[in-house]
Amino acid sequence: MAEQAPGAVIVISSHVVRGSVGNRAAVFALESLGFPVWALPTVVLPWHPGHGPSTRLTFGESEFDHAIDDLIGAPWLGEVKAVLTGYFGNAAQPRAVARLVRALRARDPDLLYVCDPVMGDVGGLYLGEETAVAIRDALIPLASVATPNRYELEWLVGARLSTNAEIMEAALSLGPSRMLVTSAVPMMAGGTGNLYLSGKHALLAEHRLIDNPPNGLGDLTSALFLARLLAGVPEERALQLTTASVFEILARTAKRGGDELTLESDASSLSTPMAMVQMRHLLHPAQRPRRS
Repeated sequence: MAEQAPGAVIVISSHVVRGSVGNRAAVFALESLGFPVWALPTVVLPWHPGHGPSTRLTFGESEFDHAIDDLIGAPWLGEVKAVLTGYFGNAAQPRAVARLVRALRARDPDLLYVCDPVMGDVGGLYLGEETAVAIRDALIPLASVATPNRYELEWLVGARLSTNAEIMEAALSLGPSRMLVTSAVPMMAGGTGNLYLSGKHALLAEHRLIDNPPNGLGDLTSALFLARLLAGVPEERALQLTTASVFEILARTAKRGGDELTLESDASSLSTPMAMVQMRHLLHPAQRPRRS
């Protein structure tokens, strides 16, 4: 009996020539775990802007739109079981990708769409507000899972989120049935956490905070969590494995003094992480007593 091939994942994000961010991180992680990937760049950069100025190669809106049309009409579209999106270069791209997700869902209502709304961090938005609005309005409502960091979630809901209870309420108000929020409020001293909220679970996965981390952690987290879900791993175990893999690679990169995640040296950490992660069950908002 022929072995069934795993479903393909369409990954749409930025591409860097040097480094492990955007598509470079996501594609490596997914392919290392055995998933075929269709990779579409939204912009191309020699390196991450955090390393200094470089030339930004962009695509015209009509060309990107036509490429999405090509994908929608591709004879192999039935292979695709999931979509992952990250950084976008302009406001037209999220709207074009929304057409792709809807076309895929028309063929397969179980399509898994993970939306990583890559738009900002502690210092605020680092892309144009029009693009951020397009991600919020066109893609977040379609997401099976959204994976913002805490600061992106704050922008999406227009409120400061200083507790995990506030993060969970914000996640519920935004709409996706499942949300994984990175940079959540830690409960352990000197730590950081990933907070996952679904209809069943309110979970916090914590690990030790490492100062001055390289870029790409969010891209890697989203790709690994998608891979675990697509493989049928239960949600709690998927969160634990994802958090352990990212922390382990981060710790090893920091030990080497790397300025980019050393994915090529630490591929084993993607599949079989050994790092310890503190898992906590939080009080789900649906279980809180209602005020009379």
